[in-house]
Amino acid sequence: MSLYGHGAVTIWHDLLPQGKDVFYAWHNHEHMPERVGIPGFRRGRRYIAVTGTPEYFNLYEADSPEVLSGQDYLNRLNAPTPWTREAVQSFRNVTRAICRVLYSAGVGQGGTMLTLRFDLPQGTADAVATLLRHQILPPLADAPGIVGVHLCRADDSGSRIETAEKKARNQETHIPNWILLIEGIAPDAVQAAADRFHMALTDADRTLDDVQQAIYRLEAQRCKHPWG
Repeated sequence: MSLYGHGAVTIWHDLLPQGKDVFYAWHNHEHMPERVGIPGFRRGRRYIAVTGTPEYFNLYEADSPEVLSGQDYLNRLNAPTPWTREAVQSFRNVTRAICRVLYSAGVGQGGTMLTLRFDLPQGTADAVATLLRHQILPPLADAPGIVGVHLCRADDSGSRIETAEKKARNQETHIPNWILLIEGIAPDAVQAAADRFHMALTDADRTLDDVQQAIYRLEAQRCKHPWG
């Protein structure tokens, strides 16, 4: 698989303009090193929007979904540092999910990420997920300019756990049900792959509900070790 593990934390958010300097300093120097230092966390990435909203997308990859509901992670979420409490006060329009990675294929990491958040009509989720994993997504991973394709499903109960860090944001947190991530070398490449994805669904007489798409550019990455 192309992602580092079978668990992922996906976070979208905007920022108040006056909070950006604090956010960047905190996220680069404290937050990402802290997160990837948690046992089972493998990599953190931050992206900024090229098209669509919210402005920022953050992705943390972990060995398994169980790591993301485990005590080590919860201990950090329930003991936010003073810098964390200050930084998250500027968060707005937050969408966050603890996810199980159902499909991940590709040759590596791209500098551009298309995120697609969606729901599936009631009663069709398992059938559509099987269709995506076995028929629709594999060809996308080999499409021109694409280096990774990942399908994630939110763990609703894990995503809804109330923590001190969530309360510090003092904003409602939305939870997406399904997430498709398409990594590529440029915005036009990931958009072309998304268009192929929608066309394949139409050909299979399948539909998505509440679709929200954005394209992001990679700003920063932190692996388990700085040199990783």
